[in-house]
This record gives sequence, structure tokens and C-alpha cells, in this order.
Amino acid sequence: MRRRVRSVNEWVDHRTGIQSAVRQFLYEEIPASSGWHQVFGSVAMFLFMVQAFTGALLAFNYAPTPGDAYNSLRYILTELTGGRLMRGLHHWGASMIVVVVVLHMVQVFLYGAYKKPREATWMVGVVLLLLTLAYGLTGYLLPWDNRAYWGTVVTTQIAGQAPVLGPYLSRLLGGEGEIGVVTFARFYGLHVLLLPPATIFLMVLHVFLVRKHGVAPLPGDEVKARKKFYPQQVFKDTLAIFIAFAVLFLMAVAVRVPLEQLADPTDTSYVPRPEWYFLFLFQTLKLFSGPLEVVGSVVLPGLAVLLLILVPFIDRGRMVKVTQRTAALAFVLLAAIGWGGLTAAAVKSTPKAALAEVDYSGPTDWMQLSPEEMVGIAYFRQENCVSCHAIGDHGAGVGPDLTKASIHKDAAWMIQHFKRPSAIRPGTSMPPIQLSDAQLNSLAAFLLKLNEKNATALDNAPDFAVQGALLYQANRCAACHLVNGGGMKIGPPLNGLSKRQSRDWVEDHFADPRKMAPGSIMPSYKLAPQDLENLTSYLFALPD
Repeated sequence: MRRRVRSVNEWVDHRTGIQSAVRQFLYEEIPASSGWHQVFGSVAMFLFMVQAFTGALLAFNYAPTPGDAYNSLRYILTELTGGRLMRGLHHWGASMIVVVVVLHMVQVFLYGAYKKPREATWMVGVVLLLLTLAYGLTGYLLPWDNRAYWGTVVTTQIAGQAPVLGPYLSRLLGGEGEIGVVTFARFYGLHVLLLPPATIFLMVLHVFLVRKHGVAPLPGDEVKARKKFYPQQVFKDTLAIFIAFAVLFLMAVAVRVPLEQLADPTDTSYVPRPEWYFLFLFQTLKLFSGPLEVVGSVVLPGLAVLLLILVPFIDRGRMVKVTQRTAALAFVLLAAIGWGGLTAAAVKSTPKAALAEVDYSGPTDWMQLSPEEMVGIAYFRQENCVSCHAIGDHGAGVGPDLTKASIHKDAAWMIQHFKRPSAIRPGTSMPPIQLSDAQLNSLAAFLLKLNEKNATALDNAPDFAVQGALLYQANRCAACHLVNGGGMKIGPPLNGLSKRQSRDWVEDHFADPRKMAPGSIMPSYKLAPQDLENLTSYLFALPD
């Protein structure tokens, strides 16, 4: 049997050379100083494979056209088995690969591993960094929500500011007019068709160059006995990859990736925000205005990239220990402080409109409920009704499933049942609910609306919307305004309010209605800051 296996192995090796190539790869000699500081390249390659794999899985259920893209992504997130995990891995993998590639570049820079004869290896690495960022730019539009749309508007406008090439870049990206089908198709084509093969080619070239010139040894390491890549360095790389994937998987499971509402080109009040790793550039643009805007958007980033490429030709000195590379250490420290400061400033300047956004990656049935039915959710949660009653797949099974139409009675019957359960249903263990008639009526209204299809509204209605609806009802706003078909038409309907007014205007209107709308009969409301935040966020979440 062993002879037959050996014969097959020899045949495969003779015809393909795979086994010899693997042995040569694993048993290549590396400097004695090689260790943990050199695992970032392997981790980056692994994360690229994760991105390619999860991207392919998402593509099986993704419709690459505007509008359909948004609906298909919602399908992936809400109905497809493992869809939320796939998107989480892809989303957070994009952020993690940026971090790892940057750390890899910093490690090479600090150790001076770009020096002769490794100049080409460094330059290919810089291009790979740019491609990594290009994935973030082109993939940003693909969810086709408001955040993606308006972020891409800014991107195409910046590209159009480039000297000489600006108009051509704008035309190439399809951003001359409004962002639409052409822009979407070209970003999708870049993200899926052009960037992956270019990345694979450059990764293979990068590994070839690393193998050709060898891993850069530390000064004085040349006289020490070299070691094999396998098993010590393979173990370190494997362990680093395992840790990276564990962190990525934890992020994908624990941190929900939000999805905003469908892209709305008419929502000019929306303030675009890029991904976190582009926030420093976003903040830099604020330092330049008017004719100088091109300096922050094109000139400075272009000079930074050019400087990175030319690093091996600027620093041509001999290799020294990393502790003696004070200029390199100072440069990295200053760059980190500058990047961190600009990013922190951008986060701090995030407008209030972005603080309580609705997550459209989950069911949004609750948005169609009237304020009174939303208030019913608040009382349902307050009374902890799920401790006895089932709501579809959730809750206990002591009492009946409240989504079943067969148990629904009218509101009057429900209110009496809430007040005196044992009188309506002899033998029940349900205690009386100590709420007013108005509150009980709201609870009944919600339960009458509840069915098997919209039961997810109970779990997905965000707390700010429920608390906002409570304030809406408590202040009798329905006596003048219409929301989701409920209320009066004395004042303007509040559905679609976010498209007509800014958040600051609405908050100022609560404080002094006549100042903001002369002739208004609405009284002023002195709300606590958190109450004002919840009520305004609820009104801005109402559908058109």
C-alpha cells in the first residue's frame, strides 16, 4: 500500500511539480531574527481570501442594479440563512484588512526592509495598499442606501477635482450627472471584475519578490545560523491567522452592520460620512475651502502616495537596528498622531442626524404602526407579557400565542380581560394589569394589529421610536397631526418629515413654534434633551 501511495505521489510530482514546489516553499531558509513581527503579510493574504469567499457567497444572492441591490441585500440580511454572518464577515473583513496591511507597511518601514535590493517589493506593497483602499471606495456604493449614495457623490466630486484628469475620471466613474445606473455598474465592475485579478497578480508578484530577495535580516543577523520557514514561522503565521479570524468572527456575530434607508437623491439634507479609515481625509477637506479645496482632496493625498513610493530612493543608508531608526520612529509617531487627531475630530463633528438612524437591515414592520400601536409596544414590554405569552417563535408558552388570529377579540373585551383576567377567563393565572383605560386601549390596539407576519415589529422596534411614540401620545400630538393614517389633519401630516425639514428646525419648532412657523397655533414644548432626541428621531423615522 505504501509503495502504491509513493508511486502515485511520484507520478503527481513528476507531472505537476506541486509537491516539490510545496517542499521548497516550506523549507526555504529565513533569517534567525524572523518572528512575530513578520506575520502581518500572511494575515493580510488570508483576509483577502476571506473577502473573496464571502464576496462570492453574497454575489449568489445579490442583484447588481440600483434599487434591486438594496432589496436583495435586505433579503440576504433578513431571510437568507447565514446572510447576516456573511455580510458581517465581508464588512468587518474590509476594515480589518486595511488595519493589517497598514501595520504590515509600518513594520516594513520601521525595520527598513525596503532598502536595496527590495525597492520593487516595497513599491508593489504600496500599490496593494492603494488597491485595498480602492475596494473600500468601490464597495461603498453597493448597498445602495442613503449612506452609500451620498458618500459616492462626494467621492466622484473629489475625483472630478483632479488637475487635467478630473473630467476624464468623473466621466469614467459615471459621476458627471447624478449617481445612477452607469455609476453603479462601473463601481460594481471595478469591485468585482477588475480589482480582484489585479490584486491576485500583485500578491503573487509580491510573494515572488519576497522569495527572490529573501526576508530582510536584522543588522548582524547575517552571521547567525539561518532557520527553516517550517515549522516555527509557519506556526506563528498560523496562530496569527487564527487570532485574526477569531476577532473577525466575533465582530461579525456581535456587532450588527447597519443598513440605512433606500438611496434618496432628493434628500439633500443628508450629511455623508465615509468609512472610518477615510475619516481623516474627510476632516482634512474641511481645512481647505474654495480654490484651495483641490489641495486637500488631490494634492496632499497625491504627494503622500508619491512619498511612500519613493521611500526606498530617499532613504538609501545602510540597515541599522530598529531602535536606532529615530527618524523613522518619529515619522510613524507623527503620522499616527495626525491620523488619530483628524479621525477623532471627524467623529466628534458627526451631526445629531446620524446618532439615531433606523437600521433597515432588520424587519421594519414597526414603522407602519400608528403612534398608539407603538405605545402599545411600550406597555407590552413594560408588563413583560412575553414571560407568559408566545409571540411567534419568541416568549414563553404558558399563555396562548398572541399572533394567532383565533384568540383575537375586540378592544373592549381585551380591556376587561386586562383589568379582571379571572372574571373573563375563570382559572387563568394572569394577574390584573395596573394601567389606565387609555393605556390599556393602546395595548389592545397593538395586540389587535399583531399577527404572524408582523410579529418581528415587537422585537425590532428601537427603543428611541417607542419612547418617542410615548411622548407623541402624552402630548396629544394626534389631535392636530396625522401619522400612518391616525390622527387629525389640522396640522401638516408628519410622514416624510425628514424630507421637508432639518432636525435642528424641528427641535427649534418644538421650543418656539411661532418663531419657526409664523401663525402657528401649536403650543411650545419644553422637553428634556433626551425626550427631545427620542421624539425627533421617531418623527424622522416615519416613512413617506
